[in-house]
Amino acid sequence: MNYIQTEIDGVWVIEPKVHTDDRGYFMEAFKKEEFEKNIGSVDFIQDNESKSGFGVLRGLHYQKGECSQAKLVRVIKGKVLDVAVDLRQSSPTFGKHVSVELSEENKRQFFIPRGFAHGFLVMSEEAIFIYKVDNAYAPESEASIIYNDKDINISWPIAEEQIIMSAKDKEAVCFKDAVVYK
Repeated sequence: MNYIQTEIDGVWVIEPKVHTDDRGYFMEAFKKEEFEKNIGSVDFIQDNESKSGFGVLRGLHYQKGECSQAKLVRVIKGKVLDVAVDLRQSSPTFGKHVSVELSEENKRQFFIPRGFAHGFLVMSEEAIFIYKVDNAYAPESEASIIYNDKDINISWPIAEEQIIMSAKDKEAVCFKDAVVYK
């Protein structure tokens, strides 16, 4: 695997080695020893999967405090724009974001450490999104930042009127009102 450090410390793009032939392909999606050698120790405890149609935007979600989650995300069908926003107040990249296209074709993975808001936008007819987390979901600690916050200024690749969100995500707070990490 090829581990690529992004411009935000702790956020990584991982490109697996894909072996293809006339039967299809094979790849190692996760290898603990190699992951820890390149990124560090993360104790993933759960795998999640979601299916969404074109224009669905999930996020920008995060868990507050001790319930914060590190995530290793990838797409097994379709294509998404995946975004991580730095909520670590002590970080030189506080309030900055990294965007990466994840697709069934490029097979890239995106590692997002604790202390980040995360979201993705489906850019294909359908997308199946899977991810590992290192902490259990705690509904009382969930929070969201509005996707079109002017301070974060994410460039979403489809027209705003095509974006589909949950009612809860439409009520998300602005970045300036978000809970941040020390």
